[in-house]
Amino acid sequence: PCISLCPAHVNIPGYIALVGEEDYAGAIYLIRKDNPFPTACAMVCEHPCEERCRRKMLESPINIRALKKYAVDMMPADKVATPKPNPSTGKSIGVIGGGPAGLTAAYFLALMGHKIEVYETHDKLGGMLRYGIPNYRFPKDRLDEDIRAILNSGDIHVTYNTTIGKDIPVKDIYEKHDAIFVGIGAQTGKTLRIEGADAGNVVSAVDILDQIGNGNLPDYTGKNVVVIGGGNVAMDAARTALRLGAEVHIIYRRSEAELPARKEEVHHAKEEGVIFDLLENPTEILVDENGWVKGVKLIKMELGEPDASGRRSPIEIPGSEYEMECDTVIMSLGTSPNPLISSTTIGLDTNKRKCIVATEDTGATSKEGVFAGGDAVTGAATVILAMGAGKAAAKGIDEFLSAK
Repeated sequence: PCISLCPAHVNIPGYIALVGEEDYAGAIYLIRKDNPFPTACAMVCEHPCEERCRRKMLESPINIRALKKYAVDMMPADKVATPKPNPSTGKSIGVIGGGPAGLTAAYFLALMGHKIEVYETHDKLGGMLRYGIPNYRFPKDRLDEDIRAILNSGDIHVTYNTTIGKDIPVKDIYEKHDAIFVGIGAQTGKTLRIEGADAGNVVSAVDILDQIGNGNLPDYTGKNVVVIGGGNVAMDAARTALRLGAEVHIIYRRSEAELPARKEEVHHAKEEGVIFDLLENPTEILVDENGWVKGVKLIKMELGEPDASGRRSPIEIPGSEYEMECDTVIMSLGTSPNPLISSTTIGLDTNKRKCIVATEDTGATSKEGVFAGGDAVTGAATVILAMGAGKAAAKGIDEFLSAK
């Protein structure tokens, strides 16, 4: 049951048994049969597998993620050899985006004997694993352990600091490779359509975490920071701002029971001193004469009937508006797919959410030989879902090339 609920279908009972036998290298080797990021998943996976753990029928689930972390702590992932790749097929595959989906696809395709060229916008690989997850949750030297192992798994070459459609024409990529995988993520932060939302010191959580991931740490010492949103990224942004010296308030329009963030993330944020202002909603961002944030205007809410999501709808309480002073507002309202995704740029069909339309089982798109997966297809989701999509697309690409 746990395997069935893991998006990458990792052999969980198998590697737990190997951890029990203190064969940590064997456990990592087994995990890599389905997931090339054992360290990343050991530290940031949302562990959906535990929901189906048989042990729940007796008491509580086994702490599966912690057992995986114990294995990679005892034996770093880059010290365990990857499987030997198949003989070269002579086929070339372009992977656009070096995040979890792209690198997972590259890993499995390289093991199948294909030549891989990864095109990465940044100067380092990892995507949102590097630029969207704070260092206190996932130290980047640990991410590098997984990435080194992936790059050593076969014929994989990386072109850094290159954006397809900007630095290299899309048609050149299509002409150069036998197949393409698009995994360019969803890294554009959404904002509120309220007065003052374009003021100075209004930033998206994605942008601020990206900035910090690049080593540019803002000084929030003595500042009041307001984070608008209640998801896991909001918790990451709030806890990061706290570590940078700020007093932090999270504004969310529903109650704690409706917070989309995992309960453990909410618990940790509270424990560290983040202040939760629940059942409140911003109506305006207050701006000083120089165009900088000086506060937010909030209105109190109450919960009505459930909406389409199953959560009770927030309803404004007339006459309950008040103002809160702050120096910075961080918007954490979800993300949109990379703006490079469009019919005029990549040449793929998109849906009303501007995500690429691709099949779930193989990642095939409307364009022959072009496959896609990860947040570019699903919208902002989890790391393990992106890895599962990369694995499925690798299978689809290999079958496509075999049929040519």
